[in-house]
Amino acid sequence: MPEIVELLASPVHRFEGRPGDGPAPAPPGELVAFVEIRKGLGIVGDRYFGQPAHRDASVTVISQEWLPKGKGLAAVRRNVLLAGLIVDDLVGQVLTLDSGDGPVRLKVNRRAHPCAWMDVTVGPGAWKALRGKGGVRCEPLDDGILRVGPVTVS
Repeated sequence: MPEIVELLASPVHRFEGRPGDGPAPAPPGELVAFVEIRKGLGIVGDRYFGQPAHRDASVTVISQEWLPKGKGLAAVRRNVLLAGLIVDDLVGQVLTLDSGDGPVRLKVNRRAHPCAWMDVTVGPGAWKALRGKGGVRCEPLDDGILRVGPVTVS
């Protein structure tokens, strides 16, 4: 059964400047047990919430299957870490996730391409290894809640 492994809602950008300088420190509480999603706006409390330039890409989802053991959302800066479903080929489709509080539809608009930061935060060679496997950028079509744990996917 698919599972939401981690959720991230961070109010700050941590990957700024040059990767060799390292990421900014993580704010407390950016990995959360649940996120509140708002239609067309994104995740409440996240750095991209309500930003006009990111409305069609305000929620990012990545498959755990592509990440090295022990690496999660803090390393890749996506919002939803999903196990049991490969999301990278869902561009143009609607991904519906229900973790117990009702369905949340996400319009998968484009791939989330990895960047040079991945070699620093995930490990050497990760930038190239994650090409085509960096997750997807989505627009939320519903208000709702997503929680860590088992999830129904449709």
